[in-house]
Amino acid sequence: MNESNQTEEQVQPVAIPPRAIEKTPMFTAMNAARYQRQTLIREIESTEPTLLCYIAGNKALVDRLDTLGFVDMLHNVTPGEPIDLMLHTPGGDVDAAEKLIGLVRSAAGAEGQLRVIIPDYAKSAGTLMALGANIIVMSESSELGPIDPQVSSKDGNGSDVIYSVLTYLNAYEFAGKSLREAPDDLAARITFEKFDPTIVRKFQSVRDRAKSLAEKLLRRQGKNFSKITSELMDINKYPSHGQMVGWETAKEMDLTIEYMSLNDPVWRRYWALYCHLRLAIEPEQRIFESNYVSLIM
Repeated sequence: MNESNQTEEQVQPVAIPPRAIEKTPMFTAMNAARYQRQTLIREIESTEPTLLCYIAGNKALVDRLDTLGFVDMLHNVTPGEPIDLMLHTPGGDVDAAEKLIGLVRSAAGAEGQLRVIIPDYAKSAGTLMALGANIIVMSESSELGPIDPQVSSKDGNGSDVIYSVLTYLNAYEFAGKSLREAPDDLAARITFEKFDPTIVRKFQSVRDRAKSLAEKLLRRQGKNFSKITSELMDINKYPSHGQMVGWETAKEMDLTIEYMSLNDPVWRRYWALYCHLRLAIEPEQRIFESNYVSLIM
């Protein structure tokens, strides 16, 4: 009996601890730049809130497809916790901008804290997104811009042309005024008739849409939404779509600006991360990155 029991014990399988799964050397080498960026993000988060990064190339416009990246970045964010969004974009679709900043605001919570960090520039629809933050973090290298939506449309030859909505409408209104003042002026009539009524109506709708969104975002911050929006849409003050609105001007507008000098240790870490992120993408791409997520589209 004892011998039988001993035999059974001897044939019992020995439990082997599972082998730790680790990334292969080749995978690690191929993704070294990503790991370096995410190490920088974790270092920043040791003293600052959760950091999400949306960095676009100079030809990558804000688009509804960006929703995929934003939802991924927010996947592991605890609802209601403070969020920092590093934002760099040349602008793009107004409706998409509303959706994206709405996603981040919703994750931060109705009473939550959202800061938007502008290392370089956030133009047009990017400026609209920044208006949705409680605080905009800027330095000497940072710039917002006029809320002048850019719309792609076909010209007379069927080619795609990017139009500045406010500049186009301003030219239309000037041409109309010139014709009213001199109805027999052939040159004034020819100039006015070059404007496509369909495009004019479309651009008026886009302008009004951008204006209403800016006012909505500012109103929830308790700001003088009418004054700020009017200034950001004043093409007499900002005749160039790419004109810079620096931190001092933004502060004078009554936006809530947190200024950091270029030599501030925290800002230097933001800038280092931004440089790594820009080098990771081509002009037509954008990158969505957090301490967990890394997606290039």
